[in-house]
Order: sequence, then C-alpha cells, then structure tokens
Amino acid sequence: MTGWLQEFPTLDEASLRELKKVFDNGYRTFSRAYGDSIESFFDPLLYFLIWFERLLLATPWWLVILVVAALCYVAGRSRRLAVGVATALFLIGYLGMWEDTMRTLAIIFVSTLIAIAIGIPVGIWMSRSDRVQALITPILDIMQTMPIFVYLIPVVMLFGLGKIPGLIAVVIYAVPPVIRLTNLGIRLVDKEVLEAADAFGTDTWRRLFDIQMPLALPNIMAGVNQTIMMALSMVVIASMIGVRGLGQPVLQAVTNQYFALGLFNGAAVVALAIVFDRITQSYGRRIQSGRQS
Repeated sequence: MTGWLQEFPTLDEASLRELKKVFDNGYRTFSRAYGDSIESFFDPLLYFLIWFERLLLATPWWLVILVVAALCYVAGRSRRLAVGVATALFLIGYLGMWEDTMRTLAIIFVSTLIAIAIGIPVGIWMSRSDRVQALITPILDIMQTMPIFVYLIPVVMLFGLGKIPGLIAVVIYAVPPVIRLTNLGIRLVDKEVLEAADAFGTDTWRRLFDIQMPLALPNIMAGVNQTIMMALSMVVIASMIGVRGLGQPVLQAVTNQYFALGLFNGAAVVALAIVFDRITQSYGRRIQSGRQS
C-alpha cells in the first residue's frame, strides 16, 4: 500500500507553481481592471451602512434600549422577554461596550436585510423548479462548507480592507439558511390547499403571496433566525478585515491574551445573539399559533 501511494502521479512542483501563478495573475488582473467599478457599485450600500451606524451611535442609549425592548414585546407579547433584553443591553453599556455593540448591530442589521432580500427570492425560485434547486443546492453547500478565510481572500483582493468586504463576507456566509428554509417552507405547503386554490381559479402570483408565503412564514422566520446567528458568528472574522465592532476587542484579546477583554466582549456578542434569537423565535411562534387558531 505504501509503495502504491508513493507512486501516485502528482504534478511536479514547477508546473504546480506555474498553475497557481496563472490563477493569481488572472484574478489580480481582473481586480485591477474592474475593482474600482465594482467598488463604486457598492457605494450606496456603504453610505447606508455608515449612516445607520452613525444613527445608532448618535441616538441616546435609553432610547435604543426602549425601542429594542418594545420590538421584543411586539414580537413575543412577553414582558419578561422585553425586560430581560433591556437589562442585557443596559449591562453591555454599563461595562463600556456600547459603541462597539452599536457598530456590530449596524452591520448585522444591514447584512441581514441584504441576505433576506437575496435569500427569499432565490428560495422562491428554487421552490418553483426542481432544476433550479439542483443547480443552486451545490452552490449553497460550497458557501456553507468552504473555510471562511478562503473566500475572504478574493473579497479583500477586490475591495481591500473596510466595511464593504466585511459586509459581503458576512452576507455570503449567512445567506444559505434563509434560501434553504424558504424553499423548504414553500415546498411543504399542503398540496390539497394548492389544489383548492387552483380550483377557485387563483393565478400563480396570488397563490404564491396569499397562500404559499403565509403558510411558509414560520419556516422562513426560522431561516431568518439562522441567518442572523451565522452573521453574528462572523463578527470576529470580519474584524480581521477592518470591520469595527465587538470583534476587534475579541481579536485583540486573543492576540495579547487579555482574558477579561475577550470574556466581556464575547458575552456581549452572545447577548446580541440571544436578543435576536428570542425576537425571531417569538415572532415565529406567534405566527404559527395564529395559523393554528
């Protein structure tokens, strides 16, 4: 067995280096030729992200806490949840992490909006065609299994360091769940309900928006929930390419072995994850109970 392995044909080192050089030079040429045009395409998104981040930083802390707690109550109709979220945000500010938390909240909010805007239409498209599903599913598999640092390389080569490459990386990593669960939710809609809609002469678009989407909404909300969780998990990675927020102190703590700094900022990320998770799950349960009643 050892002899067979030693005889396995491999490309010689010179040819391998030449092949890698072809890929590197090709992408470098592409980024130099089209990088500025592609970057200018994302300028409106950058302006919106900067505006929203400044808005959160300029808003009084008590008003931000009040708004988030109100959203929690509206989503889950739970005073305990609203009080718990308000307490968690107050502790984050009390421990001196308010500005970094607002910066992280801004990029998570914007990246989640983009992921939803991309993911739900793609999920609908997949649900309407088995051929499209067969085409897109391997792409989603690659997006979810590819090591994060691998697709950071072309993004950084194309855009450099800053908010936009971080935002794109977060969206690429976080968008697959909402696509998959939108597709799954629409495909799980009872066939008898669709047959009844067809019997009443319902057209395709009305059937989609009046029947399939409302019935699939709990699954879609589960996809949104997972998208937010995956976006939050990218906070530390995004800090490595210039995104300011809770990830930078965590990265600094790892580099310099500051246990308390890493613990506090990591706990703030966990607190944000719990806030988003409870809001989306509570809203999803309300939708589900409303449909059942």
